[in-house]
Amino acid sequence: MLESIHGGADALGVPAHDFSTNRNAFGPCPAAVAALQAAHAAQYPDPLYTGLQERLAAFHAVAQRRIVIGGSSSELIHRMTQYAARSGASAVTLPRHHYGDYAHAARVWGLALLRRDRVEDGAGHGNLHWFCEPSSPLGERDTVSASVGSGWHVLDCAYRPLWLEGDAPRCNLDSFWQLWTPNKALGMTGVRAAYAIAPCHVADDALCALRELAPSWVVGAHGVAMLEAWTSGEVQRWLALSLQSLRAWKLQQLALCERLGWAVVPGHQANYFVARPPLAEGVLVQRLAWLRAQGIKLRDCASFGLPGAVRLGVLPPASQAALEQSWSVVP
Repeated sequence: MLESIHGGADALGVPAHDFSTNRNAFGPCPAAVAALQAAHAAQYPDPLYTGLQERLAAFHAVAQRRIVIGGSSSELIHRMTQYAARSGASAVTLPRHHYGDYAHAARVWGLALLRRDRVEDGAGHGNLHWFCEPSSPLGERDTVSASVGSGWHVLDCAYRPLWLEGDAPRCNLDSFWQLWTPNKALGMTGVRAAYAIAPCHVADDALCALRELAPSWVVGAHGVAMLEAWTSGEVQRWLALSLQSLRAWKLQQLALCERLGWAVVPGHQANYFVARPPLAEGVLVQRLAWLRAQGIKLRDCASFGLPGAVRLGVLPPASQAALEQSWSVVP
C-alpha cells in the first residue's frame, strides 16, 4: 500500500496552529462561505456542469470546451495520469522536489518516474510532464516550457493565486494543461473541487475521454458553489486584500525564523517557505512530534526529499508567537 503524506488535520484532530498546509490563513473567504451556505444541498448539481463551465471559461477568457471539472486537484492528477497511461505514456517526469500525488499516481499506473533537474531532462516521447509554479514545497519559480518534447505537459497552478513576491509571471499557458484548485487561495481546503484548462490544440475526443474517466457528479453542490464564487468580483477583491496581510505576516515569520536560528531556503515566492532548524534529522522528528502534541504542526519535508527541513505556511502573528514560545521551552 502506498502511503500518502499530507499536512493538515491528522489522528490528533485539527491543530490549533497549523503551519503544515499552504492554505490562505487570512480565510476562509466570507463570500465563498456564504455561497456554500446557500448551496442547494438537497439537489444533484447539473451532471455536465454547464453553467459552471461557462463561468470558469469566461473568468479565464478561454473556450468553454477547454474546461474539465474535477473532484480536487489530486483527483485530476490521478485521472490525468490514468488517461496518459491508457494513451501510451511510459514515464512521468517530475520536478526534483514535488507534491507526492504526482509520483503516487504514476506508481499506481505502472509508469516510470524520472526526476527532472532541468526542463529538458526526461523529455522523451509519450511522457507525462508535471510542472508547478510556485513549486511545492520550496515556493520557487519553475522552468515552464512547452518545448520539452511530445506528451502531456501539466502546470499545477495551485499556488499561483497566492504569489506574494510581486505578481505571478505572465506566460503563455495555452500549450499546457493547467490545474486550478481555488480552495487553497480561499482558505477552505476542506471543500474539495478543482478544474483543469486544456491546451488549445487538444482534440474534442481527447477531452471527452478524460471527462468520461470521472464518476457521475464528481463535484457536489458545495464544490460547485465554491468554484462559482471563485469567479466573482467580490471574492477576487477579498483575495487581493488577503495578499496584503499575508505579505506582512510572511515578513514577520521570516524574522521569527532568523531569531530561532533557522536557515530559510531562498527563492520562495508564495505564502510558504522551507527552513532548516539547527537540529539533527532524528532530533527534529522528535521535536516536531512534541510540538504537535502542543497543538502546533509543521510539515516535515523528508517526504519531499529534504530531510532535516520543515515547510511553514504563513500564519498570523498569534500563531507565530505560539511557535516561538513553544520552541523556547521544548524539552
